[in-house]
Order: sequence, then C-alpha cells, then structure tokens
Amino acid sequence: MAAAMEILDQQGLPDLTMRHLANTLGVAPSALYWHFPNKQTLLAAVSDRIVAGARPAGASGDWRAAVRAEAASLHDALLSFKDGAEVVSSTLALGLGAADLQRRLAAAIGGGGFDARTTGLAAETMVHFIVGHAFHRQQRMQADSLGAVAAEHSLDHSDPADHTPEPQAFDLGITLLVAGLDAQLRPTPPVPAH
Repeated sequence: MAAAMEILDQQGLPDLTMRHLANTLGVAPSALYWHFPNKQTLLAAVSDRIVAGARPAGASGDWRAAVRAEAASLHDALLSFKDGAEVVSSTLALGLGAADLQRRLAAAIGGGGFDARTTGLAAETMVHFIVGHAFHRQQRMQADSLGAVAAEHSLDHSDPADHTPEPQAFDLGITLLVAGLDAQLRPTPPVPAH
C-alpha cells in the first residue's frame, strides 16, 4: 500500500498499474494478485487509505460544525494526493471503496436529529459535492501547472486585489447544504385558509 500511495502521489493515477507497482517492489506482477485480485481492488484499498487520512478539526457539539469539519477534512484528504479525488470517485462509482466517506458524513449529519433517509440522502449529496469539487480543483491545478489554462482563469492568482480564492466556493457550498438541512428541522408554517 505504501508503494502504491507513493506512485499515485509522485506520478499520478495513469502510472499506478499492477506492473509498475510490481517493478517498484521488485516482485513479479503475479505476486500482487495474492493481495489484490485485480487493479480495481487495489484502487479501492488506495481510496480507503486516502479517506482514512482525513482528520477533522475538533468541532463543538453542534451537528452543523461537525458536518463542516468532516467535509473540510475529507476534501483536504482528497487533495493531499495527486489524482486522489479521481481515485475515490472511480471506486465510489463502482461501489468498491471509500464507503467511509459517506459513513462519516452521515454520522455528523445524524447529530442533527434527521431521519435515516434524510441523513443518507444528505450524506450522499455532500459526497458528490466534495468529490466533484476536489476532482475539478485537481484537474485545474494540473492544467495550470502545464500552462494549459489562460492566465485569467488560473488558480495561481497573482493579482493582490483578488480576494476570492477557490476554497471560498467550497466553504459556501457546504454552508448552503448545511443551511438546507437546517431548514428541514424547522416546522413548516401552516398554509392560511382562504
């Protein structure tokens, strides 16, 4: 796993192949199949390791703060490895890994007293937002590093007058999702009779 994580972080997902991993470890590719029956299970284990690296900052007993802390730590974990969001996204799509991502968010959301269905749907929605945002940011960072992005769209803003860095969009998205959930707790006012 350590070698796989290093290949991912140093070279990216396209280079994380069973053959490359075997060469890095100095073993025959068939030796890897003792531990991982195929590349998809290897990527699922890598995905789980990325998510496990998320360490939320201590949040107060408020469920809203707990959700924000989990979301931020999971987002940071995805960004901490080159192509991390893409690996997690692909394993989630196949139902092979990163289940902890949704479980952790559901636990934080559950502190708000929502029913199981609302909690599950809200956690799934947040997973899509977090992974999608991190994936987009990583794609932009890679394109930016290659000079493939027009200067005015670069993530590396050199204009000191620009006070709207990328993380604000992520923070706003989580705030809107939490606010929408919070609105679910308030009773709906009765409709006045005509």
